Amino acid sequence: MNFDYSDDQKFLKDEARKFLEAECTPARVRAVLDDAARSYDEGLWAKVAAQGWLGAAIPEAHGGLGLGHIELCAIAEELGRVCAPIPFASTVYFLAEALLLAGSEAQKAEWLPRIAAGEVIGAFATAEGPGAVSAAGLQAKVEGGKLTGTKVPVTDGDVAGVAVVLAKEGAQPGLFLVDLNGPGVARETLKTLDPTRGAARLTFTGAPAERLGGPGEGLALAEQVMDRAAVLIAFEQVGGADRCLIMAKDYALERYAFGRVIASYQAIKHKLADIYVKNELARSNAYYGAWALNAGAAELPIAASAARVAASDAFWFASKENVQTHGGMGFTWEVDCHLYYRRSRQLSLVAGAPRVWKERLVSHLERRNAA
Repeated sequence: MNFDYSDDQKFLKDEARKFLEAECTPARVRAVLDDAARSYDEGLWAKVAAQGWLGAAIPEAHGGLGLGHIELCAIAEELGRVCAPIPFASTVYFLAEALLLAGSEAQKAEWLPRIAAGEVIGAFATAEGPGAVSAAGLQAKVEGGKLTGTKVPVTDGDVAGVAVVLAKEGAQPGLFLVDLNGPGVARETLKTLDPTRGAARLTFTGAPAERLGGPGEGLALAEQVMDRAAVLIAFEQVGGADRCLIMAKDYALERYAFGRVIASYQAIKHKLADIYVKNELARSNAYYGAWALNAGAAELPIAASAARVAASDAFWFASKENVQTHGGMGFTWEVDCHLYYRRSRQLSLVAGAPRVWKERLVSHLERRNAA
């Protein structure tokens, strides 16, 4: 079992890095951050679509590249490395994966080619406020093909054209496709810690809804989509954490204090070493998750949970210690450290908080051991 990229996958990853280093500079990320009217970079989104990345794991029959999830993981890592201000995760990790998992042939034919071409932005709407999502706490409902209820927060819900919504149909949860540009949909943009990834409150009043999968399968399908997305987001987090380590190291080798570079002081050495250890632990868990996802292995729920927990911890720690390594100036607007700290907090919540994933990991392990 080889938990590493193949030569072709490494080439794809290298090319993605070159492209993003040229097209997604910190100045471009800041341009979105500084503009209250924008929550993503439309130009970068179009260029990423032209690269074919949106369809990396989408079959060729539906307009994608048909590469696979390992290649998508490689791309995700590079997107995380530059804090790309685009709704890639919501569209590819959630909407496309939900369609691939549970969509009918007609639904796939309608939406997957548009996703691959960058013509539609997606959102995944399960939460209805603080706390873990559960069947008992679900208030949104579908009656006669019409959705009523409120979802908040919905990442990229302010710009999405279609959402996958978890709602009750009768007494059981179902997963539904909803056109956000259609009737019965109201949006309220929310302020977040990371304005380069928008969020919204979506209110539905009789919005047309089309079910994904069978009746009553909503919660199980949502969990499967979350497992897939957790692995992919973990790679974004690993990419961001690695970038934080490089930023901290480079600054420590340039900054002098008392006639010596601060990298020569034991406290800084230990700080950088701690970041490295957490990053490598997160990377090994992410690789295991990537293998399980690509192979359709039964271990995916455990691997995804472990990857999610380790990567969330690594990115937050690396972003925090990067600020600390930069000292007082690390807290200022002029230094790029805050871009990664913001993104680390956003990514740790977008697919459920680490606390929820720790509980899922323990639950899955207990089930496996009891079997």
